[in-house]
Amino acid sequence: MKPAGVWEGGLRNPGALKFVANVLDRIGRILYYYAMMSNTIISEQLIALKRGVEAIYSEQELAQKLTRSATLGKQLRIKLGMDPTSPDIHLGHSVILRKLRQFQEMGHKAVLIIGDFTAMIGDPSGRSKTRPVLSPTQIKQNGETYFQQAGKILLTDDEHLEIRYNSSWLAEMKFADVLKLAAKMTVGQMLKREDFRNRFEKETPIGVHEFCYPLMQGYDSVVIEADVELGGTDQTFNNLVGRDLQIDAGFSPQVVMVMPILPGIDGVNKMSKSLGNYIGLNDPPKLMFEKIMSIPDQLMKPYFTLLTSIDTQTIDTLVDANKTHPKQAKGVLGKEIVRMYYDEAQAQWAAEEFERVHAQHQLPEDLPEVKVANAEPQMVAKLLAELKLVPSNSEGRRMIQQGGVRVDGEQITDVNATITPTSGMVLQVGRRKFARLIVG
Repeated sequence: MKPAGVWEGGLRNPGALKFVANVLDRIGRILYYYAMMSNTIISEQLIALKRGVEAIYSEQELAQKLTRSATLGKQLRIKLGMDPTSPDIHLGHSVILRKLRQFQEMGHKAVLIIGDFTAMIGDPSGRSKTRPVLSPTQIKQNGETYFQQAGKILLTDDEHLEIRYNSSWLAEMKFADVLKLAAKMTVGQMLKREDFRNRFEKETPIGVHEFCYPLMQGYDSVVIEADVELGGTDQTFNNLVGRDLQIDAGFSPQVVMVMPILPGIDGVNKMSKSLGNYIGLNDPPKLMFEKIMSIPDQLMKPYFTLLTSIDTQTIDTLVDANKTHPKQAKGVLGKEIVRMYYDEAQAQWAAEEFERVHAQHQLPEDLPEVKVANAEPQMVAKLLAELKLVPSNSEGRRMIQQGGVRVDGEQITDVNATITPTSGMVLQVGRRKFARLIVG
């Protein structure tokens, strides 16, 4: 309702001019407030997204995409490609999946590409030789487990997750399409990749089909119209190819965010199932906790940073040996990881079980039972192999030599030692493997 007398004489009336000025001032203040709020939110999102990230190409473009998304109310499409080359996902994979979850919690859509077609070539990244080609059956079997495991980390509703199989477009390409795609890059550009360059210099064979892999991964970004692509540092080249192909197709180029490669629990090599230095997302709670407790002290900082959401100030206190004992810090880390993939009760039980077995030297509550065919005397090393507690007789002998074998709590020191199995006898190999015998 207009104030009395304001509009008499139109805008020539000083009262009308003052009223309009006040209205415009209020509108300006409101717009400024929301602009500042938006800038604050974007700044906070950038800080959260940059945590643990090795490199961003580029941070300015990411800020622009986040701002545009907030202004237009449109989700960003965050791409992650995973080749089902093995059936298991471990904590090394979780580093990138957790970053993808961060984007989801900010309202964006994760586009998880199952590379069922690219897996038939095998990613040459970081390889010193050609990767063996997987069969379609192997790829299908491995791919079936990926969604179930990734679902432990990602939001899986349709609003936040889109699952794509790149065979749906790559398998449909004609040879002319492949040649057109191959023409986008030169051999010289391919040889800028460290693994290709090293193999070329050492005259180690490089299959021509391996050159196609970065192009196919990059083409995935064009097809799904990715705004951001996530990957490990070993994927930097492949991810940047996606940017180039998007520009060539007339699209806005995707932002590339690369994460560091998580060291395995040995503290030397990257986490890998083939090296046995991994923690699987499907590992039982007790085993998860025990593996965390075994890591070298120098791994605590990257593990806390990349695998948890604990704030950086608390992490600095936990990893400072002058403020927190390393065993206590690893206990916090172990419980946090078990809690994330199971629940609080399982995390507490795993911690208590570890203390009971390894500090108080008691037997585990969930001691597995194994059957022994007869009660005749047997060599300990051979019995361990037969019960699958070690992979071979020689490994059993090696464990005995290292003092890692106990029978009913007594350490075995003679590699040729024999025992007569009895029901209820407990065998222990290393810190984690136990078995209670049942004879007959």
